[in-house]
Amino acid sequence: MKKSLIISSITLIVLSATGAGYWLGTQHAPLMAVNKPTSMPKTAEPKILYYRNPMGLPDTSPVPKQDEMGMDYVAVYEGEFESNGAVQLNVEKVQKLGVKTELATLRELDSTLRVTGRVEANERRLYAIAPKFEGWIEKLHVNTTGQVVNAGQALFEVYSPELVSAQREYALAKQGEAAMQHADEAARAGMKQLTAASLARLQNWDMPDVTRDNPRTLTFHSPVTGIVMEKKAVQGMKFGAGETLYQIADLSSVWVLADIAEQDVGKITLGTPAQLSFTAYPGETFTGKVDYLYPTLNPATRTVQVRIELANPKGRLKPALYASVILQGEQLGKVLTVPNSAIIDNGTKQVVLVQLAQGRFEPRSVKLGQRGDQYVEILEGIGEGEQVVTSANFLIDAESNLRAALSGMTAASAPVASQ
Repeated sequence: MKKSLIISSITLIVLSATGAGYWLGTQHAPLMAVNKPTSMPKTAEPKILYYRNPMGLPDTSPVPKQDEMGMDYVAVYEGEFESNGAVQLNVEKVQKLGVKTELATLRELDSTLRVTGRVEANERRLYAIAPKFEGWIEKLHVNTTGQVVNAGQALFEVYSPELVSAQREYALAKQGEAAMQHADEAARAGMKQLTAASLARLQNWDMPDVTRDNPRTLTFHSPVTGIVMEKKAVQGMKFGAGETLYQIADLSSVWVLADIAEQDVGKITLGTPAQLSFTAYPGETFTGKVDYLYPTLNPATRTVQVRIELANPKGRLKPALYASVILQGEQLGKVLTVPNSAIIDNGTKQVVLVQLAQGRFEPRSVKLGQRGDQYVEILEGIGEGEQVVTSANFLIDAESNLRAALSGMTAASAPVASQ
């Protein structure tokens, strides 16, 4: 009996100890878990916000896709855009885009303009042969366009009933004046007036052979040495009063007309020196100066014509020849400039991308001044010494435009694929 009591007591003590140990273990488990050493967390991959069109078009997709040409859409990661409008790109992306930059610096802007011109006849030396009476062409002495004629050379002969009638009227008046030498003074005065009126009529018709007796035809002569630019006269044809039968150009002096772009008009003034070269005469340079700026602008080409007059004593410069023209505009002194390639022009404003740091770019609106061959003047928007993007800027600008387009969306909104 006593032995059984001892065994029961020992069992009770073991069970109590076991229960106490279990209770203590459960109470200290959280503390042990906190003190348990853990491994370092892995760096999280950048979150992809959406995929954009590889050509910079305003087209996004929430999932990878390809455009119509089979090009993969480009992933845009979280953190690439900043709240102030700047674009943040990683170094690898900048290298892939081929981004190049250049400092905005002060320099003398090259105001030399290189434009194309064409030779035209000098309008001051154009002559039209247009009889002031109607008639028929009886004989042509000059019968080809482009023929060289000398001053006073016969061009054609005409027959006109009006001309013959006026010539006979003058002849009769002269005879009557001679017959009335012994008449009274009033009669002689009247006949003299009739003769003078007949002569004036012939002179108004530009008839030189008024001293000939009853000429049947009248010969027209060239008023100047030049080239027949236009010939409508055909032997035997009838012509009307005032109809132009020949046009003759004196090409001892010619014009070169050149088209100046709208933004360059302010560089050119009367007297601006010009150097001209022609494909027909390689290695040879002609010099002149601007003697007229036309007052109107061509709305189709947005250009203004300027005129350069050149001496052409040997007739080497032919109408319609093309000319390469170099115009030396006014020097403006040193101004703040950036390369022409740095300007992004969307039609309503001009923007440059300024590199704030490696891989960080900010779009800036600028106001432009004069343009040169390679550089453009900056009036407002950036300062001297700032780095501007000169290559691949349109790709960075596409990133910036996408951010602006998406700025109105809430943070919870997901990009929608374009249809």
